[in-house]
Amino acid sequence: MLARPRLFTCCAAILLALLLSGPIHAKENNQGTFMGAMDTTHPTWFKESFLDFEEDIAQAAAEGKRLVLYFWQTGCPYCNALVEHNFTQRDITQTMREDFDLVAINMWGDREIVQVGGREFSEKTLAGALKVQYTPTLLFFDETRKVILRLNGYYPPDDFRKALAYAGNQGEKRGTFADYLANQAGSSADTALHTEEFFEAPPYDLSLQSGRALAVYFEQGQCRECDTLHQQLLSQPIVRTQAKKMRAVQLDILSDTLLITPDGRKLSARAFAHELNVQFAPTVVFFNAKGVEVMRLDGAFRTFHTQGIMRYINDRAYEHEPSFQRYLGAYVEHLQEQGFDVDIWSYDQSVSRNGQPVLID
Repeated sequence: MLARPRLFTCCAAILLALLLSGPIHAKENNQGTFMGAMDTTHPTWFKESFLDFEEDIAQAAAEGKRLVLYFWQTGCPYCNALVEHNFTQRDITQTMREDFDLVAINMWGDREIVQVGGREFSEKTLAGALKVQYTPTLLFFDETRKVILRLNGYYPPDDFRKALAYAGNQGEKRGTFADYLANQAGSSADTALHTEEFFEAPPYDLSLQSGRALAVYFEQGQCRECDTLHQQLLSQPIVRTQAKKMRAVQLDILSDTLLITPDGRKLSARAFAHELNVQFAPTVVFFNAKGVEVMRLDGAFRTFHTQGIMRYINDRAYEHEPSFQRYLGAYVEHLQEQGFDVDIWSYDQSVSRNGQPVLID
């Protein structure tokens, strides 16, 4: 989801220098290394498009298919995982080719596009208009040019199969994707969730004003990605430090536990998740101190991106830099200039020096 480091605006660089100065002690004249980027060769069965999406949607519909826009960027290891892990599965590839036309869009590209509705964009301005913060991001369109499913970030093969089944079988006519997943969940809601000592205890009043950001962890039992979140991500000090700076509430996505929403209404956890269109467990929805949603973490992220998202929220960097990718790129450059090594694909060595993990507050 993060390409090779690149130069960004002067304002962003100055902002990050101010935000991050202090706790870091640099190695003199020793630029840190950048690791974890992976270049990807896209399969030849991807659709060759003239980037007129109204035409693409009509052509797909005539063939009994649906259009999927896939936003990617160079060096993105999560895009590589989508291609190397998901699209090498025979059944996934067969479903993609039979039921969908997939068009690849470079998040930073300059090709001209005629977007649905006739408005003209470049690839990068379209990504900005659609608020694409992660790669891969996949948008599934129906025959009426409506987005019926959006996947932000990488989803492992089993979850990806469910998304394809929903979008390919017109699941939107029977309910939301969250409903579709809930109907398949069976008794998983009865299984105990992981706990963290910084999670608030019930009753849950999300409308309380503490001056801090609020992170709502939507989870469920029998959830492998929830296991990963707690055992491999929140266990990392660089992530945990950021997580503990926020108010944190954990909700079972399928439970009837009552809560007070950020705007003061009483809802069940299940109804609140449905209202927010929370699709997968785990999903972490971040609200600012005024109770407005800023961002969410709803894909299979590794350590560096997880702590980066939380840092972006805690530092309120979104107020100055609306693009999370630009923020994260500038952050990487700053760490390297301080002599730290950055590995965006590692769980336990995301930021290190001399082979030892480094905790950055």
